[in-house]
Amino acid sequence: MNRIRIGVAALGMVAALAVPALAKDSLYKRLGGYDAIAALTDDFLGRLTGDADFQKFFVGMSNDTKGRVRQHIVEFFCAATGGPCIYTGRDMKTVHTGLGITEAEWQKSVMYIGQSMAALKVPAEEQKDLAAAVGPLEKDIVEKK
Repeated sequence: MNRIRIGVAALGMVAALAVPALAKDSLYKRLGGYDAIAALTDDFLGRLTGDADFQKFFVGMSNDTKGRVRQHIVEFFCAATGGPCIYTGRDMKTVHTGLGITEAEWQKSVMYIGQSMAALKVPAEEQKDLAAAVGPLEKDIVEKK
């Protein structure tokens, strides 16, 4: 009876140790955490604001407002990837309604985030997982097909 208890206890300890080893880190951790997400956001926004097709969305914004937009994007990516951040912005549909974002502009922004991830050497699996987290937002952001 004593051997059975020891055997069961040993199996329980092995199982407890094995579970964390099998658990996959959050996308937030796999991307490199907050600083990596902030760097990704900065690179992405640099590409977006540097494109003449997107400048119309940033005209009239003060540097303070641009900073808040940047922070909301960082918070959004952080929260969407399983990080500790709380997104304090409005929902995507509210934020983008009235901007008239086209399907072509959406596709171009997706291309830019892909370029940013490649430039920062984000591994392919994490690129795919981030795209899967952001992709469903298209329906709330694109107004013109």
